[in-house]
Amino acid sequence: MKVPTKPWTMMYKIYKELVPQVHRLLGEWRIKADRIPNPELRKQALISIETKAFHCEGGAVYALLAPPEQREDVLRFIIAYQTICDYLDGLCDWSDSQDPEDFFMLHQSLKHALLPGSEQDNYYKYREDQDDGGYLKELVDTCQQTLTAFPGFWNAQKDMEELSAYYRGLQVHKHVKKEDRIPRLTSWFDEHRHRLPTMEWYEFNACTGSTLGIFALAGYAARSPIAEIQSHSIKSAYFPYVQGVHILLDYFIDQQEDIADDELNFCAQYPNEEKMAARVRTFKQEAEKSVKKLPDASFHSMIIKGLFAIYLADEKVQTNPSMKKTAKRFIRFGGLPAVFFYANTWIYRRKSKEVYG
Repeated sequence: MKVPTKPWTMMYKIYKELVPQVHRLLGEWRIKADRIPNPELRKQALISIETKAFHCEGGAVYALLAPPEQREDVLRFIIAYQTICDYLDGLCDWSDSQDPEDFFMLHQSLKHALLPGSEQDNYYKYREDQDDGGYLKELVDTCQQTLTAFPGFWNAQKDMEELSAYYRGLQVHKHVKKEDRIPRLTSWFDEHRHRLPTMEWYEFNACTGSTLGIFALAGYAARSPIAEIQSHSIKSAYFPYVQGVHILLDYFIDQQEDIADDELNFCAQYPNEEKMAARVRTFKQEAEKSVKKLPDASFHSMIIKGLFAIYLADEKVQTNPSMKKTAKRFIRFGGLPAVFFYANTWIYRRKSKEVYG
């Protein structure tokens, strides 16, 4: 089985093979979301699919790690798991609730998604809006069913759950009432800092907010009965630095929007732009070092460069002269492959609006 090792090969496979499948599968979930009885839950489910499809497009690249006969199941898992993440993020962002118990209960669905055979719960237990017509449970079921078909899943499950627990913790702490967010997030960082390289609390929080490590583990678990030690090396390669690069870039492009909405933004915690740019560069360099230890190292290295392209080609950056200037510095960090991905992503984004709306 051949995993892409060149930028043009990867771009071709993503846009010609994976993206159409992603939108086909998302279309199936869109139909189910449109049937949700509760109007608020239906609204948030549809918004998450309409506005966050690029998360699924990006995550889908890890299906290329799997053999062709398992690729459809890997895509189904990635899309279902990422759709849960995006749906719940919208529910937490836009509901009146600021109850950590509510956020914890909602995100138990992500824990159960990685535990085939586990009994599901009423994830809406602590909120007024309840009836989703089985939408969230069906997403969880899809994750469970696909994972059981992967020969290496049970040896990877512990590491997938660790990364999921980080993600779930972040979603609880960052959505509580404003005055409690930073105290909770810094306290959470203090609990984990002894296991981390030197970093700030907001950098650790950024590292926890990515699903890339989970998707990489899923791709390898679908490929072979990997040993626990192999699973652990994949997790360690992705957390903290690859995941940190991913979410720091995400917060970089959302800075102005978050400040306008009085939302917490991790990139805005740096003392100045120079410090932020220097730390993003450090994270990128450390991420590159960490993936060199993995099989298919060039594939993972291209993903890091592709992250810069995906986020920096975003319209929020392109229409803001100050951000665009910093973005050009970021692109230079990645060298020619990042420039190639950036140019192609910019073109694709404009064409995809015509095709997918």
